Amino acid sequence: MAVISEKRRDVLYVKMLGGFSMSYNGKTIAGSSKSSISQNNALLQILIHSRDKGVTRDRLEELLFGDREVDNAHHSLRSVIYNAKKYLEKAGLPKVNYIISEKDAFYWTREIEVEEDAYEFERLYNEAGMETDPARQLECYLKASYEYGGEFLPMQTNNVWAVRESMRYGQIFTKCVEKASIILRERQDYERMKELGQYASVIAPLADWESLTMEALVQMRRYNDAIQLYEQTVNYYLEELGIHPSGKIVEWFEHIGKGITHQHTLLEEIQNELDGGDSEQGGGYLCIYPVFQGIYRSNRRLSDRMGTSSYLMLCTILDGKGNPMKEGTVLDRLSERLIESACASVRRGDTICSYGKGQCLILLVNTTREDCGIVQQRINKNFIVGRQRISIKYDVSSVNPGEKSAYRKSS
Repeated sequence: MAVISEKRRDVLYVKMLGGFSMSYNGKTIAGSSKSSISQNNALLQILIHSRDKGVTRDRLEELLFGDREVDNAHHSLRSVIYNAKKYLEKAGLPKVNYIISEKDAFYWTREIEVEEDAYEFERLYNEAGMETDPARQLECYLKASYEYGGEFLPMQTNNVWAVRESMRYGQIFTKCVEKASIILRERQDYERMKELGQYASVIAPLADWESLTMEALVQMRRYNDAIQLYEQTVNYYLEELGIHPSGKIVEWFEHIGKGITHQHTLLEEIQNELDGGDSEQGGGYLCIYPVFQGIYRSNRRLSDRMGTSSYLMLCTILDGKGNPMKEGTVLDRLSERLIESACASVRRGDTICSYGKGQCLILLVNTTREDCGIVQQRINKNFIVGRQRISIKYDVSSVNPGEKSAYRKSS
């Protein structure tokens, strides 16, 4: 869970991780989506974040005005500083000299105490690095991890200084989570490892933190939860992003089978459990990609041994111009229809899985090339509605090791 500290009076609280806001004595004085990118707030973000070192006049003008043509940069800077001071006074802060100029550099006043989340985050990380006691070091790394609320000033994507800081803080967060997970692993504290993985996955998506949660669940023998997490992760990466999850989470998924143990029972009971109530259902078997991969490899060995013929088919949705569709809400609906059409068009012994947006894989067992063409016609009949210009491209390849030539056909 995130760190929640009790807010003290007469302290300016500044949030820069995951967004921007400022509050003083319980009153928010900045933080709306519009005000967060105003020039007043841009000035305050720079000065407050650099309050220990200050910012030179030239550097401040460069950060505020960039490549824009300004008639008189010094005059424009004075105007921004004046407006920012009036803004802070009107917002209810004590009437002091908020922005101090010394030796051609500018500083945030020392008369108003500031607590900035980015500063606190880095302080906790540095404190953890100096700590020698593993237990206290772990707590520092965990506090730092939960202090990180997301990218540094995410609305300032056009400002090089903010982007660089965002990258630096992202790297620190990665180190915090990795170092904390090492200690948690050594202590076999898998419950807190799971919580850390879940938090990291939300706060830094696409960084592979799901594998940390997966590891914790497998180590705690919570296999059903691990399988559910794996399916959700695979669906998110493939359906939403069109990419595969990392090898780490696949590796931990494979650990599930090694860890599951069963009591001695009768073959009939085992078979009923394996059937899973599927005996009366028609159409192909729809599964997730790792299961499909296992079935494919097993079938390839069986085909080689028995001399049977099987084929792998990739179905890709094409737009009206004949190009693969890769994104959009329409594609989401079409992808679901493609899977439904494929399941209804093949035999019970065939296997189907989603393979990213707008694509699906079909394993056609004990069949011929001619039968592959029949399957394509069935899918087209189930998929294509009316005079729609959307079509499907079919790539087909033999599963048999000695017959790898492939052919392609579009609907």
